[in-house]
Amino acid sequence: MSVKSADLPGQLDVVLVKAGRTKIRYTGELVTDDGTRVAVRAPWAGSGVRDFGFVRFEPGDVFTEYYWRDRWYAVKEVRSATGALKGWYCDITRPASRSGQELVVEDLDLDLWVSADGTDVRRLDEDEFADSGLTETDPEAATAARSALDELESLARGGGLTALLA
Repeated sequence: MSVKSADLPGQLDVVLVKAGRTKIRYTGELVTDDGTRVAVRAPWAGSGVRDFGFVRFEPGDVFTEYYWRDRWYAVKEVRSATGALKGWYCDITRPASRSGQELVVEDLDLDLWVSADGTDVRRLDEDEFADSGLTETDPEAATAARSALDELESLARGGGLTALLA
């Protein structure tokens, strides 16, 4: 009988859902779960290098990911294999839900990137969000998503992102 890595103590499967389908599933190390916020540490789960132009995610990068059960976003601190901080990638999501060793998060397309020095704060994928149809199918969720993006951008521009993760 094989054992899934998430069946091991301290492991958690993160399931990212988009438009009703699993986009990616990976196993990370459960850092903390205080009942509201879950923190997971995991290596870059993508295949190969993903170059956005303003940051590269690559094998060896380590993500410390923060998910909330009561907030519409997730914040991922990104470090290189040497431990150098690259920045924070923020996903706008529905509040996370955890069942046993599985954490499910629904991606709502909007994202925010914040560079390590805080000088580059950029909204991402607003066109994908507009094309998703969420505004028509679930206007309350669309409003919550936009508010979450505004909140994160305000925190990032005011230097409060690190306090959020403390």
